[in-house]
Amino acid sequence: MFALVDCNSCYASCEQIFRPDLRNKPVVVLSNNDGCIIARSREAKALGIPHLHPYFKVKHLLQRHRVAVFSSNFRLYGDISHRVMDTLRHFSPNIEIYSIDEMFLDLKSIQHLQHYGQTIKKTLWQQIRMPVSVGIAPSKTLAKLANYAAKNIPKCQGVCLLDKPEKWQWLMRRVPVTKIWGVGSRIGKRLKEQSICTAWDLASSSPKMMRQHFSVCLERTVEELNGTACLDLEDNPLDKKQIYCSRSFGNKPSELPPLLQAVSLYACRATEKLRAQQHLVSTIHVFIHTSPHQPSYYSNSTVVKLPYPTDDSRVIAANAKQAIRKLYRPGYKYLKSGVGLIEITPKQYYQQDIFQPYQRKETDALMATLDKINQRYGSGSAFLAGEGIRQRWPMRQQHRSPCYTTDWYDLPMVKT
Repeated sequence: MFALVDCNSCYASCEQIFRPDLRNKPVVVLSNNDGCIIARSREAKALGIPHLHPYFKVKHLLQRHRVAVFSSNFRLYGDISHRVMDTLRHFSPNIEIYSIDEMFLDLKSIQHLQHYGQTIKKTLWQQIRMPVSVGIAPSKTLAKLANYAAKNIPKCQGVCLLDKPEKWQWLMRRVPVTKIWGVGSRIGKRLKEQSICTAWDLASSSPKMMRQHFSVCLERTVEELNGTACLDLEDNPLDKKQIYCSRSFGNKPSELPPLLQAVSLYACRATEKLRAQQHLVSTIHVFIHTSPHQPSYYSNSTVVKLPYPTDDSRVIAANAKQAIRKLYRPGYKYLKSGVGLIEITPKQYYQQDIFQPYQRKETDALMATLDKINQRYGSGSAFLAGEGIRQRWPMRQQHRSPCYTTDWYDLPMVKT
């Protein structure tokens, strides 16, 4: 049996942890630069506030209903997620962290699963104040379906156990096929053309036919919907084949120096992730563009081949800055830029060129020291001078909450 534990409205719930006065009240969280609504509490959803809708278009609605608005605070959300996952490790030796707010657990040796699911739910609330939903079933796809029921059927009280075929068959007859894990709107549209509209319709179809007309993934989905576990827990997440880092500017720069600083920062952030998965990059992608809503829209990008595969932030940042100098055009106010590492290879298979003056041991030691400093004292504690000391282009975060758990200066204070 598998359990899927999912944090309810994760980002909004993280904000409510340190603001108990906002519990049972509408809360929304905005994306980078306070652009769109990316998270809503249950109460905000009940008001009809749309998801992924531009903030400025619904600002009057939020003010009318006194909705608490927060800018995204990913340092806080990441730390709370880490605490949730650490707590869940005590409930099962075999786990899979699926996303920042979801984790699969292997419960094959657990008895009284309904009670066990309630124990998980209550423990996370007592220790972290994070509300979660728990779905338990014999396959990962059915566990996803059970979690959907736990969130949307009040009678479940946050925990849904699908341990018998009649239970999941009853549920599948009432769930649209697009709510099934791995079936998006595009595939759902094609399935609808074949009169497959509900999860039950998909589960009743021929797995071989689904493979023939769609893919092996949909074939496995059909098997999983019928209680056959085809997907195991993934202990280690797959390495990324490409790594991108990009941001929109809070204040749109029109001069070159801020753009050079931004690209240097993005290159270093992407390279940190590259080193974390023990890979090297030989080709990078650099892009820049203005707002598409401006009459004189400008967009350009380039691909740069590095002199040798590397994970050295200095080399990648220098090449990224050289690329942005060629892409830059005066007279524009730029909205966004970014750096992508697009040709990645495992570090263990790299064979050094005897004609290349690349000092690998010295570079590895320097980059390892840089990463250790930032891991111990916080991201950005040590950085390249090219990233700039005073950045005049940071993201717009007018409603950001304090970093209660990751910044000494933001620790909550109790006054008597």
